[in-house]
Amino acid sequence: MAEREQRGRGRGRNREEETPEFADRLVAINRVSKTVKGGKRFGFAALVVVGDQRGRVGFGKGKAKEVPEAIRKATEQAKRQMIRVPLRDGRTLHHDMEGRHGAGKVIMRTAPEGTGIIAGGPMRAVFEMLGIKDVVAKSQGSQNPYNMIRATIDGLRKEASPRSVAARRGKKVADILPKRDEAPEASAQVAEEA
Repeated sequence: MAEREQRGRGRGRNREEETPEFADRLVAINRVSKTVKGGKRFGFAALVVVGDQRGRVGFGKGKAKEVPEAIRKATEQAKRQMIRVPLRDGRTLHHDMEGRHGAGKVIMRTAPEGTGIIAGGPMRAVFEMLGIKDVVAKSQGSQNPYNMIRATIDGLRKEASPRSVAARRGKKVADILPKRDEAPEASAQVAEEA
């Protein structure tokens, strides 16, 4: 009896370990055809975004004769090409930025808590898989989902946290961030002098 319980527990634990740590989102699927002597041969191209919803995200594309195989290939490629993005409070970006790829241009801005994800289709998928809760984004130029995702990833690669900037400049984080207490005092002194 005890052995059976242990086996049952072991199986459950393995099942938990097997559950993927990454979430994936199918962004676009494209059917392409090749005309041959006997008729047409169809193929499928899939675009997938993968992320752990805690600051890592990647995208991949896969082509195959069947849809599930194309999605599987795209997911594997996305897991290989993941990048890490520092998030402020685990919910938004540290600063505003732009990303470009080809004719695609995207603008991403930080947002206060409770704003939500204000972004279009492919960009929304990237932000959700990344784990961002509050962001305002706008896509300008190309509406092609491949270019939009590449432009979004390009912008996210430029993201720099105060900690990384401080380390690069050899300073403390407190020296880099603006001091909030001094700003009201300075404006009060200017008002007194006038």
